[in-house]
Amino acid sequence: MQEYRQMYEDKKSTPKEMAKYVKSGDWVASIAALGEAVTVINEICERAVEEDLRDIKFMKTWMIPMGGRYSDSDLEGHVTPVSIFHGNQDVRQMVKTGKADYFPCHLSQHPDIWREVRPRIATALVSPMDENGYFSFSTNCLEGRTLAEVSEVFLLEVSPNVPRIHGDAFIHISEVTAFCETDRSIPTVPLSEPSEDDIKIAGYVAERVPDGACMQFGVGKVPDAVAPMLQDKKHLGIHTEMFGTAMYGLIESGAVDNSMKNIDKGKTVFTFCGGTQEVYDYLNDNPMVAGMRVDYVNNPYVIAQNDNVVSINSCLEVDLAGQVCAESMGPVQYSGTGGQHDFVKGAGMSKGGQSFICVHSTAKGGTISTIKPMLTEGAHVSTPMNDVDMIVTEYGLAKLKYRTAAERAKALISIAHPDYRDELTFHAKKIGLMI
Repeated sequence: MQEYRQMYEDKKSTPKEMAKYVKSGDWVASIAALGEAVTVINEICERAVEEDLRDIKFMKTWMIPMGGRYSDSDLEGHVTPVSIFHGNQDVRQMVKTGKADYFPCHLSQHPDIWREVRPRIATALVSPMDENGYFSFSTNCLEGRTLAEVSEVFLLEVSPNVPRIHGDAFIHISEVTAFCETDRSIPTVPLSEPSEDDIKIAGYVAERVPDGACMQFGVGKVPDAVAPMLQDKKHLGIHTEMFGTAMYGLIESGAVDNSMKNIDKGKTVFTFCGGTQEVYDYLNDNPMVAGMRVDYVNNPYVIAQNDNVVSINSCLEVDLAGQVCAESMGPVQYSGTGGQHDFVKGAGMSKGGQSFICVHSTAKGGTISTIKPMLTEGAHVSTPMNDVDMIVTEYGLAKLKYRTAAERAKALISIAHPDYRDELTFHAKKIGLMI
């Protein structure tokens, strides 16, 4: 312990000093979402402008805004954001206007991207060092270990206000180049407020979830609405990319005990999380949860090792062939592929597995149908038709897997908004999907 404590003192620094490690042309990687070392990143940006550093690529999985100044106009030419998943408006606008770049990929591929790009600098927000010299990557475990393996310089922001999470989620002081201490807290992510239609959709899903199912929830109001409907279930398990307040509620209710899982039995497994302070308190130093790398959690062959996997995700639109777009408005990138297809594929290979893709039947105040004859021109296919299992709207559930093209089209039309069913039937016949 004395050796590690001396290393700690030797590597303790300030954000201003840490920024000096960065030079023109560097790729600077940041841990995803809530794991961003905002204090360090902002200091790097300040130095880039003050000392005219050029062509620095700042690469991150954007999901939740953390306060970093990566979108400030004075950074143009100095720092260019590169998004692996952009879930906030700043980054969407920057990509749309050509001021930021984007990596199309499945979430499970993120570590392979880091291995390909090999950023020279990596940054992360971590919990304090333990007596054995380890910091925890806390709420974002999906890529920290990979970045520790491929980067030349690893810079940490250490805060006592972030939870220490078990799993494949640690970095040793010997792997750290420098760090600063702050008292920054991570944002809380409360439950969303579901609409009446969200609750209807959730009901169709919940009634098909058996006791002993292994759950994955995506982001959105429908998964948050499903969770309370499952609190009377028994022996549920959790193997999910994102862990949040809704899933914590299932644990608190007693519905989740992870006893029926074939792998990681007894443990809740995830790769990143965001929730209320109560959730963070539950996760802190809890040996019954495991934050693991995303190429483990989202690997379809790992997912499929558990029986009765239930995957719940959402999308923007579906066509009558069953192709799903969850990430773009036509050709304009809106978010990212994320882990939807990873879990659809994994659930499809799981014994007794089911996957649900949920969508409101209309958008833009009811003026357009989200079930369409063909996807909007230029739309990106997030989940191909051959892997889709079930599509759910507030009008019901359409089972597509192992159905003919005509059966799939009829099923989708039956859950479309009534105002659009005749038009969809006309187009289905016109393009040869129905006789």
